[in-house]
Amino acid sequence: MALSISAVVLLAIVVFLLVRKSGLKAGHAAICVLLGFYLASSTVAPTLHQLTKSVTAMIGGIKL
Repeated sequence: MALSISAVVLLAIVVFLLVRKSGLKAGHAAICVLLGFYLASSTVAPTLHQLTKSVTAMIGGIKL
């Protein structure tokens, strides 16, 4: 059975854990979120999207 989880949800959980356990300050996390929004509207966005798709396909192809 394949389990699909949104990358946004996964990254939000990672950021939450970093804020709670690793000392990442909330201000730093907010700056990272803003950077993500600016990257999404830049000319780099299609390249990052393709890279993300390639990495997830590679991880999905791993047979355990």
